[in-house]
Formats: sequence, C-alpha cells, structure tokens
Amino acid sequence: MNYSIKPSTEKDIPFLWEMLHQSIFVSEGQPAPSLDILKEPNIEKYLINWGKENDHALVAIDKENNAVGAVWIRLLDQDNAGYGFVDENTPELGMAIKNQYRGKGIGKNLLFNMIQFAHSIGYPAISLSVDPLNQNALRLYEKSGFIKVYEDAGGSWIMKRDL
Repeated sequence: MNYSIKPSTEKDIPFLWEMLHQSIFVSEGQPAPSLDILKEPNIEKYLINWGKENDHALVAIDKENNAVGAVWIRLLDQDNAGYGFVDENTPELGMAIKNQYRGKGIGKNLLFNMIQFAHSIGYPAISLSVDPLNQNALRLYEKSGFIKVYEDAGGSWIMKRDL
C-alpha cells in the first residue's frame, strides 16, 4: 500500500479523536465502547484542547490523501496522569490504525517516526499503556524497544522506551 507520514495539523484533530476511540482495546467478542467514552476524563485528557506546545502527532495518509492511522504523544503531569504515566518528563503515546489498514506496516512506521521525532526534540523516553491480551500491539511495542515497567491494577502493562 502506498502511504506517507506527515505531521498533524489542526484539520487532523477530528481524526485523532477517531483514532483515540480506535485505540481502546476490546477483547475478542466484546462490543466496542460507544463514542461517549471519549468524554470520560481519563480518556479525553489525551486529546482535549489539542495543539499545545507539548502535543505532537503524526498521521499516515494514503495516495488519495485519506488519513489511515495516527500516533501522538502528550506530556501529562502527576495531577493529570494518564494510563501510561511514568513521570512528568516522559510523554505518553497513543496510536491506532483504521481496521482495514492494519497489518501492513503502517503502525510500525508511524511508531518508528514518532520515536525518532521525540528523540530529536529532547525527550528522554516515551511511555504507553497496553493490554497484554492485545498481542499485535504488544509485539510491536516490544520489537520497538519498549519494556514493561509495571502492571497496573487492571492488568495493563505500562511500558517505556528510553530514547
């Protein structure tokens, strides 16, 4: 598949919200959460008022300029920690690819590009939260150098990649 990766712009914000919804892991056979989940404080914190100094996203687009996937990082603090929080100097990463484009290497390339970008602007590391039942995502993160830091009360793994 022909695609390219570009920095996000303001017009990509609705797509980032769509990808945030897609990034919520749902076990096989379970219904996807409604879009209302995006209004929950623990979820919306990843994109609410997007566009601040420490908000960075990359979007994969196909040859017709349609967005097919995205990766983003946001620096959160102790008082507003996300699921993958490790410290106030490490941004948390979120990522999703539209269903029909998964398994084509797009996520791997988006993640690689975000790791390179985060390193280039001086971040010491990136963190994330992943459900270990999400084997495809877990393998991608492990192959990309993320290591398990701890397991939260819900069983998700908090992983970190030093840059």
